[in-house]
Amino acid sequence: MEKTTAEPTAFTLKQIIIIAILALLQFTVILDFVIISPLGDILMKTLDMTTAKFGFTVSAYAFSAGISGLLAAGFADKFDRKKLLIFFYTGFIIGTVFCAFAANYQMLLFARIFTGLFGGVIGSVSLAIVTDLFVIHQRGRVMGTIQMAYATSQILGIPMGLYFANNWGWHSAFIMIAVLAILILIAVITQIEPITKHLELQSDKSPFLHLWHTLNNKNYQIGFAAIAFLSVGGFMLQPFGSAFLVNNIHISHLQLPMVFFFTGLSVLFIMPLVGKLSDKVNKFKLFAVGSLISVIMILIYTNLDPIPLWEVVAINMVLFMGIMSRMIPATTLNTAIPEMKDRGAYMSITSSLQQIAGGIAAVCAGFIVHQETKSSPLENYDILGYVIAVITSCSVLLMWRVNQLAKSKEKSII
Repeated sequence: MEKTTAEPTAFTLKQIIIIAILALLQFTVILDFVIISPLGDILMKTLDMTTAKFGFTVSAYAFSAGISGLLAAGFADKFDRKKLLIFFYTGFIIGTVFCAFAANYQMLLFARIFTGLFGGVIGSVSLAIVTDLFVIHQRGRVMGTIQMAYATSQILGIPMGLYFANNWGWHSAFIMIAVLAILILIAVITQIEPITKHLELQSDKSPFLHLWHTLNNKNYQIGFAAIAFLSVGGFMLQPFGSAFLVNNIHISHLQLPMVFFFTGLSVLFIMPLVGKLSDKVNKFKLFAVGSLISVIMILIYTNLDPIPLWEVVAINMVLFMGIMSRMIPATTLNTAIPEMKDRGAYMSITSSLQQIAGGIAAVCAGFIVHQETKSSPLENYDILGYVIAVITSCSVLLMWRVNQLAKSKEKSII
């Protein structure tokens, strides 16, 4: 009998090396982005920042990354992908070094903008490299490995960064990332060969014009709005998480790594389960259940009084399991909307929107939350929770529309 499914293709040693390099590279980029929030309390006290200023510091990277990612979509296919990766990763390393040596709020803000301009493009370049170097039957395994970078940054990266910050100052966390990134850059230069096959398939059509037409599609705009609300609701809680735990819940800086470690473990546990479930049950229902859990846990979390460490860890784990369990069904539904010819542009816009929405969330959180003195409890954190609950509810309504669009498209194909 003839086989109808392709056998999994084994990776060569060269491919394994490339996967490892891209996964480690993605780990440093994600860690550089997420480490700023756990360092929040230390940074606000050390650099004399208000909550609004810290919100701008967090959002600076997200805004510049989102804008540069969108602009890069117009020229990313015009160059050797290896050279492009080396250029942007070198800029990312320089920006991270700037962060390490920032002496005040203004210098740190500039450093975050600079780092975001380069870091925002690396993910899409890495994805393009995977598409170029791996056949379709290998890409799922490759992307699964590379996407482990998020959970790894939570489990290993953030606790390690906080350990460095607690022992040698917050600058050392960025120095750690920069040193690791330099080693990875050397591996990119020496182990990855030029990637130029795509240059033979150049089109005369303006990619920026294609992006514009994609933005103007009414159905696509529903998907963009859903992802924007999802990102704002998901990210608004994070910038002041460590400051809230330290000043309101009385968790010490030495205990923070444990909170982030177990939160990362819960994410690592829930993601594969949700991935399997999303293939078996209704994706929108799974998203709605995850959203309900998120809203309940956010309202509990943002109204907490001082409690024991183990309770904080348990609540944090369930909270992030709820938040992360929304991401897979939402992403799957969203990718069903665009036509094949628009998929690249649609995903570029979606990726940039996620970054920009995260920046808006950080700025809004900075204006909602207030801290009277450096060691005072955060005020209005409960209000932040209510705002997130409303935004999350809006994202459910928008995702319902996305689900309807996905269903109608599926019927038209059948």
